[in-house]
Amino acid sequence: MFEKLKEKLGGFKKSLGQVLETKEKEAIITESTKVKTSGIEQDDKTEIKTGITSVGDIQKTAPSPKSPEKFGILDKLKAAVFEQEFIIEDNSVKDILWELEMALLESDVALPVAEKIVESIKLELVGTRRKIGSDTGKIVEEALKKAILKVISVDSFDFDEFIKKANKPVSIVFVGVNGTGKTTTVAKMAERFKSQNYSVVIAAGDTFRAGAIEQIDRHAEALGIKIIKHQEGSDPAAIIYDAIQFAKAKHKDIVLADTAGRMHTNINLMDQLRKVCRVNNPDLIIFVDEAIAGNDAVERAKLFNNAVPFNGSILTKADADSKGGAAISITYTTGKPILFLGVGQTYKDLIKFEPQWLISRLFE
Repeated sequence: MFEKLKEKLGGFKKSLGQVLETKEKEAIITESTKVKTSGIEQDDKTEIKTGITSVGDIQKTAPSPKSPEKFGILDKLKAAVFEQEFIIEDNSVKDILWELEMALLESDVALPVAEKIVESIKLELVGTRRKIGSDTGKIVEEALKKAILKVISVDSFDFDEFIKKANKPVSIVFVGVNGTGKTTTVAKMAERFKSQNYSVVIAAGDTFRAGAIEQIDRHAEALGIKIIKHQEGSDPAAIIYDAIQFAKAKHKDIVLADTAGRMHTNINLMDQLRKVCRVNNPDLIIFVDEAIAGNDAVERAKLFNNAVPFNGSILTKADADSKGGAAISITYTTGKPILFLGVGQTYKDLIKFEPQWLISRLFE
């Protein structure tokens, strides 16, 4: 999972680490040179106390920079000689950060997200002082972790805690484009709730796709869960309403409503979805798409969220996603958290998404 992204992040860590090691060596040479110079000039009391008499003296022993820099020679000498530190400068990391941005884009990370990550790393590193002898690889890795964590932790939402505290029945409507594994995800969620001792009802709200009712019916039968269904072509808002009323009458805990997959450009189906949500006022709306769709999934999530605001997303087929772009981008782009990842074909192949889990996978 996310192997290509891990490889690219590892390459960036190594490259930037080497740049920082070079800066560290330059600082050591500067320090060593100054110590020798101070030893020769012992008759100059000012030199013995400070090691520096004037900017003019420094310019005699060090070449002038070719272009204006944020930190002058005096700053770097003071850092190296007196504080045993080296300064990370913008011109030292500029090219490497550009390479990182390109690598992120190649991994299907959305452009605004890639820019945000690069900018965060730049703010974390540029202008800071690091002790000579520091673990440069660790410095880079920590900056990367913080930057990625910022974009995948936009909104904090504990799904299980919400379900536990919410008034029952909790109604959840699943939305998204067709062919992304939405119906199977409904079944996986039903299995998860059942394993947590919640009673579940499924609403067969996809009355548009041929065979959709039969598919969800087979899942419900396999899981031993009650399903509310009407004929093909029926009003999905009415079906979901009936499922919620049944759950209230029978004191069921959870109503999981499947809906027809649709593109955001299909005006009639989007209007139908708005009606479903307006009539039934679900407690949660969850967007489902494929992790392997990359930037397409991110763009669809953004457009769906604009049309029918959802509470969170589930990415299917994450086990087959080597790039990881959607997992990193979708939260930052929509402002809504990833709730779960589908990682296989069985009902139990659904894992709760945690930002720290993703960080651990990317840097293990």
